[in-house]
Amino acid sequence: MNSRSDRLAAILVILPSLLLLAVFVYGFIGQTLWVSLTDWGQGAGALALNPQIHWVGLENYKSLFTGFLDVRFRQDMVNMVFFTVLFVGASLLLGLLLAILIDQHLPGEGVFRTIFLYPMSLSLVVTGTIWRWMLQPQGGINALPTLFGLPASNFLWMSSRTQILQFNWQALPAYLCWAGVAVLAVAACVYLVKGRHKTAAFFAAPALLLLALVAWGPAGRAALLPYPETHGFNLALLGIVLAAVWQMSGYTMALYLAGLRTIPDELREAARVDGASPLQVYRYVELPLLAPITWSAVIILGHIALKIFDLVFAMAGPDNASTSVPAISMYLTTFRGNQFATGAAIAVVLLLMVAALIIPYLASLLRPGRAQ
Repeated sequence: MNSRSDRLAAILVILPSLLLLAVFVYGFIGQTLWVSLTDWGQGAGALALNPQIHWVGLENYKSLFTGFLDVRFRQDMVNMVFFTVLFVGASLLLGLLLAILIDQHLPGEGVFRTIFLYPMSLSLVVTGTIWRWMLQPQGGINALPTLFGLPASNFLWMSSRTQILQFNWQALPAYLCWAGVAVLAVAACVYLVKGRHKTAAFFAAPALLLLALVAWGPAGRAALLPYPETHGFNLALLGIVLAAVWQMSGYTMALYLAGLRTIPDELREAARVDGASPLQVYRYVELPLLAPITWSAVIILGHIALKIFDLVFAMAGPDNASTSVPAISMYLTTFRGNQFATGAAIAVVLLLMVAALIIPYLASLLRPGRAQ
């Protein structure tokens, strides 16, 4: 009887939170999805009390990825992908190096931990303001060489229009297919080396099918646009990446340091007795044990990068196309252009990208029988 009353009391306690979550999170997500399937804002009277709204299905999404007027959104998507890769990779590498350095029990370890963690306590708006001053063309980092008698740098940190790693958006389906072939082939090879031939065949079969489709089938000839459209990595994003890594590398350092401190010293000693060098100890003992921490950091940093807004807004402003990201486009489209349906479609695209990153990770954590 007590257990039933306890369960009832627990349900009553959490019920208000569940109702608020259902209405103000999932309810608004559903409303945003519905708005993205309409033409709200694409005609007159978008801000009227009773606007004329018509169902258009997936037309807004089609326009974002293939429309003539949405070229900025496509470049913003490219900017976000490059920013995510550089930001996550650099934050993990720098955080790991800092953690290894502090793990040596150097004098003043607590002071160094505080210094490296301090940027994380700042808001992204404050970080953006600081780095905007530091990356101004006529001073800050560009003026550092003058301290050593060298000429000042003239790199345009946030206004450069130079692009590298350019590709044709028209051929994006083929690029994605080739990327899928590469991922599936690598997975097949990994399981083949492990001796799990059935699992290797499970990945090898779709890889061969996809390879045939892209090499000789329709996937290789599919085109999103009837004309070439070049996109690439704009060097102006380097300043945004630098500021973001400065803020979040201390966080990854704390994660890796906690992981290093939980590794038993007996494992390191056993590796040294077997003749492993310090580098081999890290390579074959410590880094494999830090893999769960690495994946957790990738998920957290990745979702921060995919929805980045305030740092870019504070550093470069919303009108700088060179450093724009989809969240900036959503803001401009929705609140300046009053194109609510298009802005909602951009929001749904961002939601799906974040979900594609987080849901598989959560599913692996909650999988029954998962090794602890």
